[in-house]
Amino acid sequence: MTKLPFYEKVGYAMGDAAANLVWRGALAYLAVFYTDTFGLTAAAAAMLFLVVRLSDGVTDIIMGMIADRTTTRWGKFRPWILWSTPLLALFMVLSFTTPDLSYTGKLVYAYITYIGLTLAYTVNNVPYSALMGVMTPSDTERTSLSGFRFAGAFAGGLLVMGFLPDLVAYFGAGNDAQGYQYTMYLFAIILIILMVTTFATTKERVVPNLDESTNLKSELIDLSKNLPFIIFPLLAMTLFFYYRDIYSGLFFVIVMGSMWLVIKKLLKNTPEDLSGTQRDMVDLLTNKPWLILLGMGFITMLFNGIKYGTIAYYFKYHVGSELLAGKYFVVLLLASILGALSTSYLAKKLGKRKLFIISLLVSGVLTAAFYWVPQGNLSAIFILGGTAEFFAAIMPTLYFTMLGDSADYSEWKNGRRATGLIYSAGTFVQKTGGGFAGALVLVVLAGYGYNGMDKSTIEASLPGMQLLMSWIPAAFAFAGAALMIFYPLSSKQNQQITIDLAQRRA
Repeated sequence: MTKLPFYEKVGYAMGDAAANLVWRGALAYLAVFYTDTFGLTAAAAAMLFLVVRLSDGVTDIIMGMIADRTTTRWGKFRPWILWSTPLLALFMVLSFTTPDLSYTGKLVYAYITYIGLTLAYTVNNVPYSALMGVMTPSDTERTSLSGFRFAGAFAGGLLVMGFLPDLVAYFGAGNDAQGYQYTMYLFAIILIILMVTTFATTKERVVPNLDESTNLKSELIDLSKNLPFIIFPLLAMTLFFYYRDIYSGLFFVIVMGSMWLVIKKLLKNTPEDLSGTQRDMVDLLTNKPWLILLGMGFITMLFNGIKYGTIAYYFKYHVGSELLAGKYFVVLLLASILGALSTSYLAKKLGKRKLFIISLLVSGVLTAAFYWVPQGNLSAIFILGGTAEFFAAIMPTLYFTMLGDSADYSEWKNGRRATGLIYSAGTFVQKTGGGFAGALVLVVLAGYGYNGMDKSTIEASLPGMQLLMSWIPAAFAFAGAALMIFYPLSSKQNQQITIDLAQRRA
């Protein structure tokens, strides 16, 4: 059993602190930036979030395959963290820059820069997430490492979400477009320093056997033939989510039914009849822990993403103080750090599955209670929000350590381990959930007639903001708790799998 040194856990955590300068910034402020500063309509911004997430469905899987097949003297995953950092910093700045263009020109610019940002984030974060799975073979150490990781993530989020409104006001001096751009220059410098530190302080220790019967080129060609399995379900979900009519609903049912029939046929084949990509797909589709975690990643990201995407609007219009949103984010993220650092201890006492269910239920109940908070009651807002966030922070911490458990399970069951692919699919559903969460916020606001450039529409949209802070996200928390009941791996089973794999590798 490999016990990781403290400095390495801190060094790994710095990588997610850096990534969350992008992730949390985009999650919390990109929607309100697009509608209130950049000048897009809520409906156009919603479609932007959805379309860009379609590209993530392909690029995350490709990046996972590439990372799994990378071999350098620095390891499989660490080099990608270093190579991708300059691009990630560049597109973070460009995404929050407002060019002097026509509305159509701005819309095209927003698509290009946001796609660039998500691609750079994929190249950086898929290998970063997978790195956790090869730093140690111990599932308990991975739980501890995940706690450090998300403490770092929430610390990075604390910086960007807590201080961005004040920095925009300071650098912009009344010009929000300039304020956002200059603030991102500062965050880009911090991001580069933190990512380089992660690269320098971490080490890859688990070296899985690589299937040398195929090469990356043939695998990518094989993947391209199977792209419809990824693209069509996502397209069907996106169209039904956005249009919500009989035609998009019928298309959704046809696509999902067809995919189910194809998957059933695929599962009947022997391994010798399948290509490398198809074997990976079968391994994942028969990995029950991973399938449940896939759903959990999407649901929990909707739960957290809807809340975070609404806060800037809620405080600006419902509370009446835009700068107070930054103070609220500070409270949330301090509670998040405590939640992430408590996860390892609580998981040992309760077990991961039980702790996950409790966190979903408690956070969901507290979030639903926002519906009855009187307008302007700051004490209730801060107390409810901070307490709910403590439990909400446990969810992603457990999620990523349990993805490592599902990778162990796959290797134990099938004799094949695709850590990068497992984690890439995990980060993909989280990013997809984040995209759908951001789009859902904008779709609901658009349904209430919200227009960021027309102040007369604000009053009618306040009930929508109240629902987005309460019952809408809470519904996803309760759905997640119901799904988590079916998660099959216990702490005892994880320990036995770890022992068996250690004996095989020896």
